[in-house]
Amino acid sequence: MNLAPEKERIILGIDPGTAVMGYGVVTERGKDLALVTLGIIKLSHLSNHALKLQAIFKKTTEIINAYHPDCIALEAPFYGKNIQSMLKLGRAQGVAMAAGLALDIPIFEYAPRKIKQAVTGNGNAGKEQVASMLQTLLKFKESPKFLDATDGLAAAVCHSFQKVNGNSNLQNYSGWAAFVKDNQDRIK
Repeated sequence: MNLAPEKERIILGIDPGTAVMGYGVVTERGKDLALVTLGIIKLSHLSNHALKLQAIFKKTTEIINAYHPDCIALEAPFYGKNIQSMLKLGRAQGVAMAAGLALDIPIFEYAPRKIKQAVTGNGNAGKEQVASMLQTLLKFKESPKFLDATDGLAAAVCHSFQKVNGNSNLQNYSGWAAFVKDNQDRIK
């Protein structure tokens, strides 16, 4: 019996934000996950929103070029009551998506509740509970200074779990044409 070796996949997870953007990179081989890196990009020192978006694009591109992910999993903006915050988060997410799409990397989007459910089994879990579960799953000891880093990492882990569980109901954009086709209602 000739078994082909399991292919490794690198997943970049991003928690978009305009003050702090969190990210995490994992490698996946079959059902085994390993932490590559996690971190944050501080944006609060930039006063202009356009400069923040530019920094998100540049830093996301740098992370992509450094780790060569096979796909990107993004946390979708939380639908809160503040329209201005939602608009800014949506722009941050869009810019991170654009960085991946410009390099032909497939993009997957997950609601915050879905990510928490996948990682902890509880869609209402707090950021600390998500971070603790990730430390257990990926066997790392150091506590990140910012929970935005573990939120980005959680998006990557969530995406890996979807593949393992055979879920085919993923929102995947392999290029601008696919995104535009699936989002006609967003185009005016």
